[in-house]
Amino acid sequence: MTDLSSDIAALPDRSLMVLDDDAPLRTRLGRALEQRGFETTLVGSVSEALEALKSTPPAFAVLDMRLGDGSGLQVVEAVREARPDARIVMLTGYGNIATAVAAVKSGAIDYLSKPADADDVARALLLRMDEAPRLPENPMSADRVRWEHIQRIYEMCGHNVSETARRLNMHRRTLQRILAKRAPR
Repeated sequence: MTDLSSDIAALPDRSLMVLDDDAPLRTRLGRALEQRGFETTLVGSVSEALEALKSTPPAFAVLDMRLGDGSGLQVVEAVREARPDARIVMLTGYGNIATAVAAVKSGAIDYLSKPADADDVARALLLRMDEAPRLPENPMSADRVRWEHIQRIYEMCGHNVSETARRLNMHRRTLQRILAKRAPR
């Protein structure tokens, strides 16, 4: 953390917007990035983010992809308009190639899966354009990827177990057992 903190302290503008509709995650991530030297503004919706951009466009932004009132992609575009030099990282619990491509095309410099470590987020924000992003030291296990996919479909189906089971082509009782267990590491 000390190398990152000194790199962040050397920045002329350390303003950072953290947008996530999950309040505990937003607070925890915001606090961790503040401890590393960023000056954070925490917002919980697209509308709050757009309002905050009017007064002080940040030099850095960490944005959630899926929000209750829209998409983080809307905010990427608004940040780019307000401050073209801003460095933006997208976070999502529902990672897939299509959304990663859309985020990068909109202007994000990196795309990280939740839960993201604060050091990984800070490294992504500070990454120079000519550097390749580091590979994750602890990628998700196959069981975790499967669990994340099931959770995403379950949410898309409005937490309807029968509909989720039908879409995943699995027995409803099997799905209920999976949903009752804790997330694998």
